[in-house]
Amino acid sequence: MQIKLLALTALPIATLLSLSLATPAKITIDHNTGGEANRNFKFKNVPSPAKDDLGAKAKLVLVDGDIDSNGSDLTALTDGILPTDEDEPAANFFFNAGTSGGRVRLDLGSILELAQVNTYSWHPNTRGPQLYKLYASNGADPKFNGEPKRSVDPATCGWNFIVTVSTLPAEGDEGGQYAVSITDPSGSLGKYRYLLFDCYVTETNDDWGNTFYSEVDVGAKK
Repeated sequence: MQIKLLALTALPIATLLSLSLATPAKITIDHNTGGEANRNFKFKNVPSPAKDDLGAKAKLVLVDGDIDSNGSDLTALTDGILPTDEDEPAANFFFNAGTSGGRVRLDLGSILELAQVNTYSWHPNTRGPQLYKLYASNGADPKFNGEPKRSVDPATCGWNFIVTVSTLPAEGDEGGQYAVSITDPSGSLGKYRYLLFDCYVTETNDDWGNTFYSEVDVGAKK
């Protein structure tokens, strides 16, 4: 699938490209449209969302940004309850309209070796695609900052950059269901306790560019 990167003031395309080249992580993307985009969340390559993954017991913290009151709170990301319709705000987490996204931290409670991180979204329009950077940390660095605001580069305070994700299609319909699976050729993304999602808008033509995130799954290496 062809992917394009969105050039935003807060997210220079040169930065996105350099970060993408700095990691060996593998990104698998599936995009369901039409009748294939339904409540079953079945995809060609990415596993369907799980109810018993590591994320189900994780603690979520809003590090930066504003939650849209028309949607769900952070629990929608890990509760295993999926939207049944393509435009169901109450079943998704998303940042406030007119803002440039934000950061969310996921705390697994202890250091674990991770095999994959999967993210899912669904919307009939520009709020379907996903655009974010993923960082991870074991919290052991003396300079560790567990809640770095967007003015702070996580890499300077104890976080490891994992990957930049963009599911923006190079052409065609942006709406539908998106599933992303982040893995590593070695079978392990590393040993971490914390994940930091730095989320960006998919477009700036209007106020409706913040993605409807339906679920986040975290899988341990077996």
